[in-house]
Amino acid sequence: MTLARALVRNAAIGVAVADKPEDLKTFLQPGCAGAIWRRQPEPTFQKWIDTLNPSLSPQGRIVLRASAVPSAVTALCDVAEAPDCHERDQLIGDISALAGIFAGLMKAPYLRLRLQAVTTNACRKFHIDAITARLVCTYRGQGTQYGISTDGRDPARVFSVATGAPILLRGTLWPEYPASGLLHRSPPIEGTGETRLVLVLDAVDSPEDHI
Repeated sequence: MTLARALVRNAAIGVAVADKPEDLKTFLQPGCAGAIWRRQPEPTFQKWIDTLNPSLSPQGRIVLRASAVPSAVTALCDVAEAPDCHERDQLIGDISALAGIFAGLMKAPYLRLRLQAVTTNACRKFHIDAITARLVCTYRGQGTQYGISTDGRDPARVFSVATGAPILLRGTLWPEYPASGLLHRSPPIEGTGETRLVLVLDAVDSPEDHI
């Protein structure tokens, strides 16, 4: 399916679907409130991340340049004592690649990176973030849920991003009016025993943007 056809198919929800990372540039076009890179993780990597003890999952929050992401994520893995293996290298490499793609697309001098293991109903309410733009990729567990709301209420139809598929979302600081009404939330998992490993990248202007 071409990106143009994907846009037509998803016009009702304002979310483009890209089969290649270079097609994510559609996210910059007017009326495109979000974009999903449709991809599937390698089975061996997914099995590793799904069965990794959550206490060994790398976690942290830092503002940095995209070029510094590989060393920073490696350090987070070392602190968490994540097993030194090929799959760990894949995780570091993928996070680094997504950081480079997102920073290049947004022309962002810095990124706010958050890597978090989630077991509760974090961000359970549908919302729009007070940022310019954000990339979210769920490496383990259920992906981000999203939908359109024109009246401030929860969306009538809720969609879920596939595990391992990055989604780009516009925030309230995106210079476009009127707002698209595209809301998102973390899936409610509290009490299920599920652990999600979520990467969040925000485009920021300086290292002081750490809140």
